[in-house]
Amino acid sequence: MNDDQQANHALSLPQLDADLLPGPRHDLLGAPASAHPPRILLLYGSLRPQSCSRKLALEAERILRQLGAQTRVFDPHDLPLLDSVGADHPKVQQLREWSQWSEGQVWVSPERHGTLTAVFKNQIDWLPLEEGGVRPTQGRTLAVMQVCGGSQSFNVVNTLRVLGRWMRMVTIPNQSSVPKAWQEFDDDGRMRPSPYYDRVVDVMEELIKFTLLVRGRSDYLVDRYSERKGAGQARRLAQAAGVVAPAGGND
Repeated sequence: MNDDQQANHALSLPQLDADLLPGPRHDLLGAPASAHPPRILLLYGSLRPQSCSRKLALEAERILRQLGAQTRVFDPHDLPLLDSVGADHPKVQQLREWSQWSEGQVWVSPERHGTLTAVFKNQIDWLPLEEGGVRPTQGRTLAVMQVCGGSQSFNVVNTLRVLGRWMRMVTIPNQSSVPKAWQEFDDDGRMRPSPYYDRVVDVMEELIKFTLLVRGRSDYLVDRYSERKGAGQARRLAQAAGVVAPAGGND
């Protein structure tokens, strides 16, 4: 296969019946069609040269692009262990900037010893809940997927759901678990046609719909009574201490 053929193959979706996967209906989702494409960040959890989680992430990316999304896939190579370097490390900064750029995310991890991998968890650990008033994950949509070396399991996707909730993300109902993942990809790293592939398409289609549904509303959806109450108390204490002038006061 020459370079041009490889490029065309990488962009093609031979497993997909495109007629059955129309673009999202913006009118039914209350989202303006003229806005920018949905921005989706994909994370995967293995450093192996033939990583199945990476292959699945790249297959998901192709489907997302078919659906009109703008995508970025973060490479976890050279991301240091949490707290072994400062947050100004280039890979840490890239991860945080890309998370802030995203409107939705796809998390893909292998299952190792019944749970997600350290490679994947390290990426999430580098994402703070809040930094300088910026929350790089809150209010973003999330799709979770896992690859299994043996029989199908849902340990990882269940754990990723807990993690997504902790990171204050809107995790979509659908998910994907690919058993015996090593036999689900061809020599070019492309996922073979199967019900497992169809489920991945389902998950990506649902992610795009939920991302558009949440767009422009996430700040309101995550606006909390307890936080408003705490902010009000902090303002009153500051005013009593003379740190800031009361609302409507004279400078």
